[in-house]
Amino acid sequence: MDKNTIIGLLLIFALFMGFSFYTSQKNAKHREQVEKEMLAQEEKAREDSIANAVAASMASQLETTNNAATNADSTANRAAEQQKLPLYAVAFQMPADAANGDFEVVTNKAIYTFARKGGYLKRIEMKEAYKFAPKDSVKPRVVLFDGDANSVNIDLMLKNQAIVHSKDLTFSSDITDSLVVSEGSGATLSLKVYPAGAPDSAKSYIEYLYTFYPNDYHFGFKINFVNMSEYLYANNLDYTIAWNAQLTCQERNYQIERDMSTIYYMDNVQDVSNLDERKNDKKDFSSPLKWVGFKQQFFTSTLIAKSAEFSTASLEVNVPVKSETSYLKTMSADLDFRVDNLDNSSFDMTMYVGPSQYKLLKEYDLKLERQVPLGWGFFLLQWCNRYIIIPVFNWLESYGISYGIIILILSLFIKLLVTPVNYKTYISSAKMRALKPEIEALNKKFPKADQNQDEMMKKQQATMALYKSAKASPMAGCLPALIQMPILIAMYRFFPSAYELRQQSFLWADDLSSYDSILDLSFNIPFYGNHVSLFTLLMTISTIAYTYMNNKLMTPATGNNDQQKMMKWMMYIMPIMFLFMFNSFSSGLTYYYLLINLITFAQNGIFMLTVNQDKLRARLLANMKKPVQKSKWQQRMEEMVKQQQELAKKQGRR
Repeated sequence: MDKNTIIGLLLIFALFMGFSFYTSQKNAKHREQVEKEMLAQEEKAREDSIANAVAASMASQLETTNNAATNADSTANRAAEQQKLPLYAVAFQMPADAANGDFEVVTNKAIYTFARKGGYLKRIEMKEAYKFAPKDSVKPRVVLFDGDANSVNIDLMLKNQAIVHSKDLTFSSDITDSLVVSEGSGATLSLKVYPAGAPDSAKSYIEYLYTFYPNDYHFGFKINFVNMSEYLYANNLDYTIAWNAQLTCQERNYQIERDMSTIYYMDNVQDVSNLDERKNDKKDFSSPLKWVGFKQQFFTSTLIAKSAEFSTASLEVNVPVKSETSYLKTMSADLDFRVDNLDNSSFDMTMYVGPSQYKLLKEYDLKLERQVPLGWGFFLLQWCNRYIIIPVFNWLESYGISYGIIILILSLFIKLLVTPVNYKTYISSAKMRALKPEIEALNKKFPKADQNQDEMMKKQQATMALYKSAKASPMAGCLPALIQMPILIAMYRFFPSAYELRQQSFLWADDLSSYDSILDLSFNIPFYGNHVSLFTLLMTISTIAYTYMNNKLMTPATGNNDQQKMMKWMMYIMPIMFLFMFNSFSSGLTYYYLLINLITFAQNGIFMLTVNQDKLRARLLANMKKPVQKSKWQQRMEEMVKQQQELAKKQGRR
């Protein structure tokens, strides 16, 4: 790692730090607004709770009245008018088995619970994924939604234009309580709600039809309207699916998981984008959407329009005010759809609820894999990940070896891939070392170059002539280092989002997707954390060692001693910054960076054995004796320098 490489890395690190500071300042401005919104939500929740309690009490009174009446429909309507009962209590039937509990569907992948009241997906328990738990403790299964953390509602307009909420209706089904889907081509769960007083011959109902497959996280979801024109407002064929969810923490690092959680969507031209990941955000759409996904670090719940697109939509994500809350973010999606009629019409959808694993999501050919953050906004980053890193990683994974060994082999493969680039960088640095006596001679020839602009220009001109005659360039090692940068940053994006590394242990790290703490502190160190990550510590030590060795080999710079000292200090400060920056990052990432440092040590050792420094210097000296053919660009540069010197003389700046 020569001077040019260090400068390039420092610039990139400065960009990272600047962006982090910028986003933190913007988040601080939104804090007061978020607090007000949360207080408003709490107040609304209290009001809804009181309203529901009153409604339940009145519904109970109505049921007692109905038992003594001979005509259920007329009695219910009169009671509703007199006692102002909620409309859903009289517009739709309340099945006798409403107290028997919710409906459960069991597949080989997950256990789904559907609310009897509302008919929506209420709880999802993964069979093959476990929530993070301390070492040697029992790991509970991942539960993405539970209870009131998720709800789906459709507002239904009655004949009198009153509104009924589907989440308040009680659905019935042919199954008693559980449906097991373990083999075969699939099975369906039909949940229906019937209008009150409808004759059996009419067969009027609204149906939620779910279709499951034994080994798939993807299931069908269809909304059917059957013979409902007698009960719903016929002029209204546009409906809205109001989907709300609170995403709960599943991983070790709450902050990183929260920062990677947001809403993704695909529009009608198949462009995939997302709402802001680090602050409250809302977006309204007047054009159609194909799918909407509530995405967290390693899981996603995606609702996909199948028969037709969602006509318009409104998406919103809210960050909790306090980090001590039990959920990551609150998400909501209002998705509009239209049906042809109310008697025999459907809106067909599917839903994926499972791991946000790149190769798994890609199988559906819906661009769902774009929810895995691989640097999609930058061509080189996504290209490296999609066509190099992920294919090699998955190929190695197919052999069933440890993921720590996979990362080791992947590191060797990448270093082998860029060996020609590294070799060119090393040769450039070796040429600078070979010209060390000539550089020192120029420093002595122009001792006042730092104080005199005219002398500084002469020194620069002489230095350029030296490099030109020797056919060496200090910039020759900078470009190869920049070529490697996309791979370095691609790995920075790949490891924290690779589902395959989740809860995979290696050496002392019990989860390669999270940090590898070897010491938990009872206090928090600003910008560092409350733990010590060993891979990060080893990565920092190896980087400092490499910097020390590189400084020993580097030729002295042409600047003054203060500049040289500052540059050397910056080379040592950067690894210390990385220690703070990466302490809470994926241990798979810091383990990879450690391996890259160690392999670079070995690679440079091989280069030192194969490159004869004396022969290289002899070749450079031989080049200096040959006549130099100046390029047009060099001629223009020299002419520009001469003009600057003449201008400086005229102005008396010597």
